[in-house]
This record gives sequence, C-alpha cells and structure tokens, in this order.
Amino acid sequence: MRPYVILNAAMTLDGKIATRTGSSNISGKEDLERVHQIRKDCDGIMVGIGTVIADDPRLTVHKIDARPEDNPVRIVVDSRCRTPVDSRITNSDAKTIIAGANEYKEEYMKTDAYETLKKRGVKFFFSGAERVDLKALMNYLHEEGIEKLMLEGGATLNFSMIKSGLIDEISICVAPMVAGGANATTFFDGDGFDEMDDAVKLELIDYYPLGKDFILNYRVLND
Repeated sequence: MRPYVILNAAMTLDGKIATRTGSSNISGKEDLERVHQIRKDCDGIMVGIGTVIADDPRLTVHKIDARPEDNPVRIVVDSRCRTPVDSRITNSDAKTIIAGANEYKEEYMKTDAYETLKKRGVKFFFSGAERVDLKALMNYLHEEGIEKLMLEGGATLNFSMIKSGLIDEISICVAPMVAGGANATTFFDGDGFDEMDDAVKLELIDYYPLGKDFILNYRVLND
C-alpha cells in the first residue's frame, strides 16, 4: 500500500523548472493559488534535499485561506542527512519527516543536528543502502496515514519516483516563457531512459488556461 501521488510543477515552454543559477519564479498568482489548493487537499508534501537547500521552502498552505491543521505533513528525501537545522521545513508550522539512507544513519544519529531536530518533533525514516528506498518510504508514509501525497521535486527526485512507478498523476503549469540553458534544471533529470520505447507513458485528462499560464493534467500509465 502507498499514497496516491500527484507530481506538481511549473515549467517554461522549453521544459525548465529553474535557470542554471537556481531562479525559479515561473508561474503567476493564479497558479500559485492552485498549487496551494492542492497542498490543502493532500495529506503530505514531499521534496528532495536539493530543493530544501536551494529554496528553503515552508511547504505550508499560505496563498489561500487555510487553518494550521490544513498544512500537509512535510517529507524531505535526504539520503545523506544534510537537512540544515535552521530550515523552515523543520519549524512547528506542520509535522516533518526526514527520510535518510541506512549508510548514514548510525553516524548521523550521533550528531547535534539529529538531537536538535528530534526535540522539535521531526520524525526520521531510514531505508535503502546509500540512497533512500522510495518504495519502502511510500509504504511507511501510508502507514503514517498519508493517503494523498503531493510531490514537488526537484528534477532528480521526480525522475526517481516516476521510474519506480510511484507517480499516479502529473499536474504541470506551462508558463509562456523560454529560459534556455544547457545547465538549467529540467522537469525530469536523473539518468533518463536509453530508448523512447521505455519512456513512461501518460494520458491527458484535463487542460485549461489559467491567467497567463496553461495547465496540463496527466494520468501516469504505470504498468
């Protein structure tokens, strides 16, 4: 058993979710409100450690009317346990789970950072050898009562999740801009597939304009 996973992102027309310098101000006000409504409707929201370090996100519901109890559980996929203790994702606004890999567990549990975060109520889940076992993590999250999970990447985690067959739906905001850049971050990164026949197939289920942007919703056709 695992949560129903919705991957959400905003990208430029050429598929970039950030420039090479990390700038990611892409979608408009209407889309930001749409994103926060999805957050409100989900039990959990998951990002990779790269997103935490680069953006220091809150991952709470604050662009629309909401109560503190509307905030989803925040999950960080952080294999090497690098989450800074002063990250906003570790504050008291919502519950937080940090997922690390077993290779780093013993040493990390001896650190002041671990003790500090644990005292704040942050939960830890360890799985996999050098990288988090995402399937095991999904099972754990389901056991924790997370039935609907919003995935907000970044690009490496996005690919790892879809390659593992762990994404059910993709909701993408396409902004009318072109960023370019060979080193800019794309929607999906990672190793990719060698053959197009192996690419993950999607079914378009909805599409509509939203302010200056355009929204595309897909169902992932997992085997």
